[in-house]
Amino acid sequence: MADAIAHRGPDARGVWADAASGVGLGHRRLSIQDLSDAGLQPMHSACGRYVVVYNGEIYNFLALRAELESAGRRFEGHSDTEVMLAAIVQWGLEPTLERLHGMFAFALWDRRERALFLVRDRVGKKPLYYGWCGNAFLFGSELSALRAHPAFEDEIDRDALGLLLQYGWIPAPHSIFRSIRKLPAGSLLRVTSEDPATRLEPQCWWSAPERARRAASEPFSGSLGEAADELERRLRDAVAGRMIADVSLGALLSGGIDSSTIVALMQQQSERPVKTFSIGFREPDYDEAPFARAVAAHLGTEHRELYVTHRETREVIPSLPRIFDEPFADASQIPTWIVSRLARQKVTVALAGDAGDELFAGYNRYYRCLADWERYRGIPRALRAPAASGLRGLSRAGWQLLGATASDQAALAGWRRFPGKLEKTARAMPAASVADLYARTTARCAPARRYVLGAHETGGPLHAAAPRDAVDEPLRKMMLIDFCGYLADDILVKVDRASMSVALEVRAPFLDHRVVEFAWSLPTELCVEAVPGKRRARGKRVLRELLGRHVPEALFERRKQGFGVPIGEWLRGPLRDWAGDLLDPTRLAGQGLLCPKAVSRLWRQHQVDWRDHDNLLWSMLMFQAWLDEQRAPGRGTAPDQIAVSLASASS
Repeated sequence: MADAIAHRGPDARGVWADAASGVGLGHRRLSIQDLSDAGLQPMHSACGRYVVVYNGEIYNFLALRAELESAGRRFEGHSDTEVMLAAIVQWGLEPTLERLHGMFAFALWDRRERALFLVRDRVGKKPLYYGWCGNAFLFGSELSALRAHPAFEDEIDRDALGLLLQYGWIPAPHSIFRSIRKLPAGSLLRVTSEDPATRLEPQCWWSAPERARRAASEPFSGSLGEAADELERRLRDAVAGRMIADVSLGALLSGGIDSSTIVALMQQQSERPVKTFSIGFREPDYDEAPFARAVAAHLGTEHRELYVTHRETREVIPSLPRIFDEPFADASQIPTWIVSRLARQKVTVALAGDAGDELFAGYNRYYRCLADWERYRGIPRALRAPAASGLRGLSRAGWQLLGATASDQAALAGWRRFPGKLEKTARAMPAASVADLYARTTARCAPARRYVLGAHETGGPLHAAAPRDAVDEPLRKMMLIDFCGYLADDILVKVDRASMSVALEVRAPFLDHRVVEFAWSLPTELCVEAVPGKRRARGKRVLRELLGRHVPEALFERRKQGFGVPIGEWLRGPLRDWAGDLLDPTRLAGQGLLCPKAVSRLWRQHQVDWRDHDNLLWSMLMFQAWLDEQRAPGRGTAPDQIAVSLASASS
């Protein structure tokens, strides 16, 4: 199991087992802090009660160590793992969690209580899968570790597949397998060998909706300048903690506001030029490298960039199922992996600007949704529902009349494509609120059961009540929905799998909980401002104020660009044969998971440019490619009976 995730920890391997208790713990180490044998895992507490396997970093471990030493604790090495264990012995598990600043997923075996504790950090930076398979309780950092166990059960969860098609990612607690779950962010799970699967109920030890509600009830009352002062203080501390490492350190720099802010604060606290990395594309619409280069030159970093062609980018695609381990369909996964590979050639740890958009209202889709709601809300909802039904009917009729017989060799004329857009409008019109409208317009498809045979509607993170109800302001609702869903299960998964596949640890200072909770306390006017001369708003006002103190405004004020690739164009061109083979109706019928008729219609509409289905098709293709990888010769598991009741693998 541990060897299956050797890419996450290539520096050392450790296994510990207690045959009498039926417990086995496996670990692969990426050596970051304390490179000596004193940092090896599985690690035992000094008193012998606890054994831990742990993935992540505790950034305030030096302060905790000093506090523990003053209480009489002594240490053999200088790893954060040893400090965390000593803290649990001194204060108990849950009080220790409240004190930790960092990213972590760990398994703690309590030898006295004969109980296992699985714990995940506040925002879900590090992954943790778990589940009962027969009489074995399995857990690990990636599904590949669990699949290595002979008791593993690999039945596909059709509802999870439906969620993948809707969002492009599978939200916690679901996984692609029915027997396996993801531990939600900020959760703790206690397991004993007597616990049946039906009793496994994670306990929340840190709740994003609750903390956001509390922060909004006590808003920051200072000026824009004072808000920038406080944010800079907190963010500088977060950056400083994440720069502690016994290995080489750098940063991923896109040239945007978020990554530029992180690099500016790094360079301010570094005695030597910070190593920064970016990738560029020859196509201007996708190329941010010149902006990153300009910011790096101003800050004086040691900058390295790599220009790649779209042909080189496409060559990564066959490796995606192996890299991401579970089906995952955010196309920016491709450049994320390429820049991670570039950085790993020079450093072992890199800081990044993830979460700036979710915390400071940076996504343009928030403002589009607010504008759309203003248009829809003036129409009585009783009229909007039948109007939406009529639009769907027109769209279907238009396809039969104008699109179904079109040639794949030439795109439809613009006026013929118009009916294809009506379905998207029809999905949005019946919305009951801004949050409902956001969920309808952000999802890649609805309902998923149209495409997944036997799937049920599960709602999913965009419809979750907790983030929607925690705050009152519509913009804040959308931001919190994204923080709890899109950030945790898309952005952080993308960065973790891409970077750890090349043994690069990526740290995100914006996700320091002290920064997060401060951002939630800021009044909207400190995050959002009107664009001069335009009838629209833009976010990140306080971040712009902060970054302007370190970098000239001309270097970062520009149209927002995504870190993406032209998947829609590729599916009509160089990827067409590959995709067509994966979505072949005969293949789909044999698998019995995706509806061949519905998928074929979608594929045909995309090919003739009736409607751009790139995101939904990419979800299907990433699942199909993953399924091929999982069912390749040598990847199966044997149904042998086993005696062990608990087993793990963690990096």
